[in-house]
Amino acid sequence: MTGPGSHADRVARVALTWLAEPGHRAVWTLVQQAGAPATLDRLLRGDIPSGALRAAVTARSAAGDARRMAEIALRRADRIGARLVVPADAEWPARVDALATLELDSGGRVNRDTRPPLCFWVRGEPPLGATLERSVAIVGARAATGYGVHVTSDLAYGLVERGWTVVSGGAFGIDAAAHHGALAGGGTTVAVLACGVDRPYPAGNSTMFTRIAERGLLISEWPPGAEPLRHRFLIRNRVIAAATAGTVVVEAAARSGATQTMSRVLALDRPAMVVPGPVTSAMSVGCHELLRSHPPARLVTSAADVLEEVGRIGEYLEPAPRGPERVRDRLDEESALILEAVPRRGAVTPEELAAEARLDLRTVLRRLSLLEAAGLVVRTGSGITLAPRGRPAD
Repeated sequence: MTGPGSHADRVARVALTWLAEPGHRAVWTLVQQAGAPATLDRLLRGDIPSGALRAAVTARSAAGDARRMAEIALRRADRIGARLVVPADAEWPARVDALATLELDSGGRVNRDTRPPLCFWVRGEPPLGATLERSVAIVGARAATGYGVHVTSDLAYGLVERGWTVVSGGAFGIDAAAHHGALAGGGTTVAVLACGVDRPYPAGNSTMFTRIAERGLLISEWPPGAEPLRHRFLIRNRVIAAATAGTVVVEAAARSGATQTMSRVLALDRPAMVVPGPVTSAMSVGCHELLRSHPPARLVTSAADVLEEVGRIGEYLEPAPRGPERVRDRLDEESALILEAVPRRGAVTPEELAAEARLDLRTVLRRLSLLEAAGLVVRTGSGITLAPRGRPAD
């Protein structure tokens, strides 16, 4: 059988990803038209309209047989407890299919070949699609500051507390802080890798990757054993943007992978959120430029802000932040004018208050009764004075 989800289909998808990097526009289009097995046959015959793709397939084929390499990868995945997920599977994350229409203005292969994945390698127990259904990506600088790490940890912790999955790329800095914050909150986190799920990069985060595989998911488009080549991180970023309900950038330099990810988020019309930083910090230049240049990007400072952007309408409405309310905050305008006219020290007559507040005496007398009931003024034998709690120190 060669239908969707069959063994032949799975082998072909793995082989195609081995022949051409994930997201390849021409390969994905051929698979949509004829299926993965037929597309693989066509490419191996050399029936390829694109000269660049023909050259890539020829070069890769010289290094080995594509089908054999795919079978080896599947056996290797079995040994490490990983699985292959294809679009025909129930756990396929449907959001990534939006990459089928992603068009970017910038040139270059990475910005042209942004089509959906042909397959995912997954390491971890939770079902991929359900885990990503309520997920938020948090990305940012590898050279994160203490400020960035603190903010990221709080955001991730707050999101998993509300039942959301935190997605990031597994790198040092902001990525690691996002994963650690989610793990500390007892929640689920997903690392989207640019290499095989059996050799997560960077090696310095190996303990963290082990914990993620136990509590969440490690996922990749590249087969087990694949190396973390530089351009693969840029290819990987489109998945982070498309698989989640929204993306938060915490810290980013003027030119960074995080801002590249956000360009995909904006192009997909997904919630694009940015945490501001100190204007003196080089690690926040990219964040501030995103906010300045892209009006759809929203400034966020807390998990509550993020959830208001990605949740269903009205699901996470939060009251506007404000300081503690005082009794005088509830005064009407006339009462406030009268209270302001009472001297800080000494007493004053109602007539003097009327003159100072520029109100008629009847209004002053009526409002004085309300101010007295509120405990803001007191009547004495010599006139009206501020109550102790009504003094300016209050």
